[in-house]
Amino acid sequence: MQISDVIAKLAAGKGFIAALDQSGGSTPKALKGYGIEEGAWSSEEEMFGLIHQMRARIIGSPVFTGEKVLGAILFERTMDGAVDGKPVPQALIDKGIVPFIKIDKGLEDEANGVQLLKPIPGLDDLLARSKALGVFGTKERSVINVANREGIAAVVKQQFELGQQVLAHGLIPIIEPEVNIKSETRAESDQILLEELVKALDALPGEDKVMLKLSLPVKAGLFDPLVDHPRVLRVVALSGGFQRPEACAELAKNRGVIASFSRALLEDLRAQMSDAEFNASLGAAIDQIYTGSTVKTGAAIGA
Repeated sequence: MQISDVIAKLAAGKGFIAALDQSGGSTPKALKGYGIEEGAWSSEEEMFGLIHQMRARIIGSPVFTGEKVLGAILFERTMDGAVDGKPVPQALIDKGIVPFIKIDKGLEDEANGVQLLKPIPGLDDLLARSKALGVFGTKERSVINVANREGIAAVVKQQFELGQQVLAHGLIPIIEPEVNIKSETRAESDQILLEELVKALDALPGEDKVMLKLSLPVKAGLFDPLVDHPRVLRVVALSGGFQRPEACAELAKNRGVIASFSRALLEDLRAQMSDAEFNASLGAAIDQIYTGSTVKTGAAIGA
């Protein structure tokens, strides 16, 4: 894919971004959801082998195509793996799906109501290697638990500083300051985050664009100014713990926002399924998330 074609696809294409990037700490939970209990592996290598088999099955599925899936976010080990004898990024590209790489290494302890990113050692090498493999962009996740402006401003500042490093390597950052959907001050956090993001976007040097991955807001349409901002390539939403039907209903209320779901995409898949069952279940999930991403109903849905 030519860069101009990728940018056009991400900016205006119909579909969503699949998040296949569960990392070390969340892998056992992801495997359990897939029907593989913790006693099924005896080493970390075996555990990562099992999660790679799950991801390879998804990527290799005939229903997982660029027709409805615009992009896929990969864990580093997945990026370095293969599907049907091809490097994973190339396998995605061949299906018309844009590959991204998760670069964060987890979260710091909470301070000022937020969890900042831990340091990312060897990031420049990872970015160079990812680009060489055909990866188009990155994803990096922070968490906001409380509506604390100082904390939220620190999250946005760190995210945009990291985003500049990513842009310097010719990659597009997906900036992800996740608001915890269980927060008692979620609506206030949404509003403060919107204000801080607009300030950071307005201050971006040059002409490069970023993507934003955000929790679905309490107030439908709150992030319209981000959708319309000239420095934003696309706004995508995480499911954040919502089950898929609710996540898709909330998504449909927000103009211009597409999904980047992980658990909500994978929640019905099981290792024990036949290929026909697996593909049917994955196809149904893709269709539902695609609809939430492309058919917008406004705040009236569910009213």
